[in-house]
Amino acid sequence: MDTNNEKKFKIFMVDDDENICRLVELYLRREGFEATFCYDGAEALNKLSCTNYDAVLLDLMMPHMNGYEVLSALRKFSNVPVIMLSARGEPMDKIYGLDYGADDYLTKPFEPQELIARLRAVLRRAKPMLDVKRVDLFNLSVNLSDFTVTLDGQKIDMPPKEIELLYMLVKTPMHVFTRDDLLREIWGQDYTGDSRTVDVHIKRVREKLGDNKHWRLTTVWGVGYKIEVL
Repeated sequence: MDTNNEKKFKIFMVDDDENICRLVELYLRREGFEATFCYDGAEALNKLSCTNYDAVLLDLMMPHMNGYEVLSALRKFSNVPVIMLSARGEPMDKIYGLDYGADDYLTKPFEPQELIARLRAVLRRAKPMLDVKRVDLFNLSVNLSDFTVTLDGQKIDMPPKEIELLYMLVKTPMHVFTRDDLLREIWGQDYTGDSRTVDVHIKRVREKLGDNKHWRLTTVWGVGYKIEVL
């Protein structure tokens, strides 16, 4: 099997069972993936906050910090694809995992070949987000390939939805986006929440970016928002 494409993928596994980690590592490396492992949830979050991975394999039952807690904290700063691994296979366990932000849920014990197949599937779905997507406007840079925002060379902490929202506005300066435009593009066609969600996120983005002499995030009353070049 040609695995040239997979070789660029960096996989991070979090599981307190070293035997499972060694087994999975064997299969990942055989299929051309790069594999890194961690046995503790808190340590995993530290590594995930400073290193970019293409996918995460996350155990549910771990001491000190379980998989749900790790995933909940991770989703505040990253949209990296996550497959949860757990001996708990009840439907509600899977529902909780997906609701917390997992992309897939695999019950232990599992066949390594099935894990590889599911991993390839989530990577295919995430492929557009793995391509470099960066826009620059004067002193502002928004990068969707690693979900970072920098202003005057300094990183600005933002959760993924705020970054996606800012990216959409910055890539087309002076264009007015309606709230419905932004909801549809950022939250998806099936989103059933209130359009005020956009207003809340815009307010947070403004607070984090502050005033700027080159551009500003402008409200077009009764219509929506735009990035205005000054």
